[in-house]
Amino acid sequence: MAGGGQLGGDGGKQQKRGSLATVRKKKKRVGFVLDMTPLVDIAFLLLTFFMFTTTMAQPQVMEMSIPPERQEQVDVKESELMTLIVRGDGKLFYKLGSETARGVAMEDLRTLAINKNLEKRNALITALKVSEDVEYGVVITVLDELNLAEVEITNQIVADGDKRERKFALVPMTEEDKIEIEGL
Repeated sequence: MAGGGQLGGDGGKQQKRGSLATVRKKKKRVGFVLDMTPLVDIAFLLLTFFMFTTTMAQPQVMEMSIPPERQEQVDVKESELMTLIVRGDGKLFYKLGSETARGVAMEDLRTLAINKNLEKRNALITALKVSEDVEYGVVITVLDELNLAEVEITNQIVADGDKRERKFALVPMTEEDKIEIEGL
């Protein structure tokens, strides 16, 4: 048989050049699979660990030392008494001694307290009278302004060589006080 017959008994299939009966198979691609279960477990363990070991922020509390309530009368010079009155609607008034009450803005309270205290040089007593209807935040704002004024007053008096003695009292509001500030 001359002329290009077929060799071998491969049934008419020709082999590729260079491959001696070796057939390459294509590899199947396997997708990447990540099991998330252990990752979630670790995340929750870390979360609980940090929650238990973290110190929570302490609520900020304004310290006020209030002396025990006394029923005895204390004599005070009228010229050394400044009374602050907070009406139920949050409006603020002040009076010196037995003068009539005058309105004062919350922004001006600190300046007023500083000026009046520096005039009297440790002799001024500040009495705060608050209506039962006033909001709690207004009272805290008044106390904050008085505390900020106290810092400046103390700095000025200590710079002059004296020792500061703060005189402050929370006094119940009377019916006369309510009547006095009613029309203002």
